[in-house]
Amino acid sequence: MKHKYHFNPQMLSMERIEHGFVYFLRQSGWYILSGICLGVVFFFVFYALFPSPRERQLTMQNKELEAQLQLLNSRTDQMQVVMNDLSQRDDNLYRVLFGAEPIPLAVRQGATRKMTYYDQLASMTNSQLAADLTLKVDVLEKEIYTQAKSYDEIVQMAQTQEIRMENLPAIQPVMNKDLKRVASGYGWRVDPVYHTRRFHEGMDFTAPTGTDVYATGNAKVVFTGWKQGYGNTVILDHGYGYQTLYAHLYKCLVRKGQKVKRADVIALVGNTGKSTGPHLHYEVHLQGRAVDPRNYYFYDLSPEEYDQMIQLSNNFGHMLD
Repeated sequence: MKHKYHFNPQMLSMERIEHGFVYFLRQSGWYILSGICLGVVFFFVFYALFPSPRERQLTMQNKELEAQLQLLNSRTDQMQVVMNDLSQRDDNLYRVLFGAEPIPLAVRQGATRKMTYYDQLASMTNSQLAADLTLKVDVLEKEIYTQAKSYDEIVQMAQTQEIRMENLPAIQPVMNKDLKRVASGYGWRVDPVYHTRRFHEGMDFTAPTGTDVYATGNAKVVFTGWKQGYGNTVILDHGYGYQTLYAHLYKCLVRKGQKVKRADVIALVGNTGKSTGPHLHYEVHLQGRAVDPRNYYFYDLSPEEYDQMIQLSNNFGHMLD
C-alpha cells in the first residue's frame, strides 16, 4: 500500500499523511457514485443504440399489424365502392321495377356507435387507423345487412309478381287465332234490341254454340248461374283486383269455389239471355270497374294480330247482346 507524505516546514521534514475512517468512507462513496453514473450512462447509450430482443419482436409485430390494418382498410374501401353500386342498382332499378320505394340512406347506414367509443379507440396503438377502420366496418356491416334484406324483399316481390302474372287475364277467352270472331268491342255501341246507343262493357266473340270457353288466367270461380240480361254466366276472381265475366253460355262446366288455371275450359258458347245470336260476351273488371278487355290479350297475340284485333273491335255496329 502506497503512503502519501507532506513537507513540514517547521520541522523541515517529510511526514506521512494519516487518513481516518471518514476519509476512506468518502473516497469509497465517490468511487461508487462514479461507477453508478458511468453504468447509467453506458446503459442508456446501449439501450438507445441496441434495442433488446423483446423490443425488436414488438417492433416487427407492430409493423406487421400496421400493414394488415392498411390492407384491411384498402379492402374495406373497395367493399364500400361495391356496396354503393349495389345500393344504387337496388334503388334505381330493382325496386323501381316492382314499384317499391327506395330505401332511405339513414336506414341503410343505420345508427352507429357513440363517438365516445371511437374517441377511446383513438388513444390506442395505431389509434387513428383503428378508429377509422372500425367506423367503416360498422357502417358497411349495417349497409350489407340492409341490402341483404332488400334483396330478400325483391325476391319476394318477384315471386309475387310471377303469381300475379299467372293470375292476370292475358289470353282471349275463345280460340280466335284467325281473328274472325270479334263481333263488337268495348265502348259505345248500338243496342241490337232497342237500337239506341249504349256503353258496351265487354267484347263479343262470335262462335258456334258449344265452342270451348277458356279461363283467361288462374282464378277462383265466384259465380255460376243465370244473370238477368247475361243468361248463363261464369265469373272468375283472379285476385289483385281482377275479375272476368263470361256470359250467354250454353253450359257452365265449373262450380262455385272451384280453382281453375289459365286455358282451362270453363264453359261452352251459347245464345242465352239477351242475345241475338251465338256468341261469348266477355268482360274484364279491375277494382270493381269494367276495363277494355283488348288490353289483356298480350299472351296469345303478336303485335300484328293485336293491331288487327283492335281494328275489328273498333267497329261501331250492332252488338249481339
